Amino acid sequence: MVTRTDNPHRPHTASQAPVALVIGSGFGGLAAAIRLSAKGWRVQVLEKMDQPGGRARVMHVDGYTFDAGPTIVTVPFLLEELWTLAGRQMVDEIELRRLEPFYRIRFDDGDHFDYSGDAEKMRAEVLRIDPSAGPGYEAFVREADTCYELGFAALGAHAFDSLGDLLKAIPSMSKMKGWRTLHDLVATHLKHPKLRQVMSLQSLLIGGNPFSVTCVYSLISVLERRHGVHWAMGGTGSLVNGLVQLIEDMGGKLRTGAQVHRIEIQNGKACGVTLTNGETISADIVVSNADTAWTYQHLIEPQHRKKWTNAKIARGKYSMSLFVWYFGTNKPYHDVPHHMMLLAPRYEALMDDIFKKHHLADDFCLYLHRPTATDASMAPAGCDAFYVLAPVPHLQSGTDWAAHAEPYRAAIAKRLEDTVLPHLQKHLTVSFMTTPQDFQDDLLSYKGAAFGLEPLLRQSAWFRPHNRSEDIDHLFMVGASTHPGAGIPGVLMSAKALDTVIPHASRFKRTNP
Repeated sequence: MVTRTDNPHRPHTASQAPVALVIGSGFGGLAAAIRLSAKGWRVQVLEKMDQPGGRARVMHVDGYTFDAGPTIVTVPFLLEELWTLAGRQMVDEIELRRLEPFYRIRFDDGDHFDYSGDAEKMRAEVLRIDPSAGPGYEAFVREADTCYELGFAALGAHAFDSLGDLLKAIPSMSKMKGWRTLHDLVATHLKHPKLRQVMSLQSLLIGGNPFSVTCVYSLISVLERRHGVHWAMGGTGSLVNGLVQLIEDMGGKLRTGAQVHRIEIQNGKACGVTLTNGETISADIVVSNADTAWTYQHLIEPQHRKKWTNAKIARGKYSMSLFVWYFGTNKPYHDVPHHMMLLAPRYEALMDDIFKKHHLADDFCLYLHRPTATDASMAPAGCDAFYVLAPVPHLQSGTDWAAHAEPYRAAIAKRLEDTVLPHLQKHLTVSFMTTPQDFQDDLLSYKGAAFGLEPLLRQSAWFRPHNRSEDIDHLFMVGASTHPGAGIPGVLMSAKALDTVIPHASRFKRTNP
């Protein structure tokens, strides 16, 4: 790289524009690439796998389409912003279908709660379970609204770049009483154990224990209520493909099968990457959408890391992992909605096993995804596509998943067959799994944790790995394991937060490394 001799504030031509490399093509990386392209950067996205999407990749098997990961789209305007930046309208290219109910929560006794975006239906469901819970439910909704306004709307898209940013946020954290756990907040207002589960389990969607995460994450329920829960017709992969097309139409590039071996650093600045095949690619900035712990520990040599040392990384408390069973059936199960949670007989004790004891228990809570309830294109005619997901401990549990995967799958299959999918075993046509070991080996997640650091108060906002690296200039982080956190809204907001720390290309001044 050479020092610029022209005016750094004068617009660059396309060939002169500074180069941004984005490592990883999950939703966060793709959104970052679009935002950087809109700011005049020359962008190249490097993806380890043979297709874009990262955890949102797509698998096609025998006529079935399986989305690997995120399937709950809750904040459409964050996606619409990306199409707008590219001079397009998302509605012209993507059909988002609002679901009603959002999801069904099935209790161990067979009772269920239809979680809805309709205020009257929600109140009716609450009162059906506990006729005295009306005032408490309304009080919870008001507190969750406060957390949304102060925690998401005001702070979510702003990078916590300095201690000053933390100090500015303290009044808001105080108003939210952010030192309480999510379950503590819910339990303050609701006494019935079923309602406490219904209003607190959403933190599992971002890798957090309801009994440990900050109550700020009650805002998830507000995201759902205000913006809806949607399905992208054609699957989550349609969103991934749409975002990739935006990048390419804006002049960016995406390379698959390009795994980064090392981030190159000279004079304290990221200046490119070396791939596992030995190829070196120069850049002016590097944005990592890879797991932050993995990025610091495996892609950056130790002498460049004063804050994110191996010892600090090891001291962190990491989210749970996931066991995911993908399967197809040769008959439809019309009584099963698009999204369903099947709860275990235990709640707090099971969370302790997963998050604190790192013990693979015999019981499990399940999220059952049946996209064919909304979108028949996901399976052959007359068939259903599913995945079922169980939160499990990360690899610190010591579980030998090569030996345990099939027995665990069989136990889940029996549970489903005994509850909501009768005669499942004889109707199976396709079956395969993802385990915590795959999260580490294929997705390069530290300890196989599916969501990075657990979203505890002391591991959120300023205390989470920063969007602008604390150790290395010209290195930035995006995705689930940086601020503000996991979930499609979180990773899209992390890309938006980069706008506060990465300048427009015309204001970036190149320097000699």
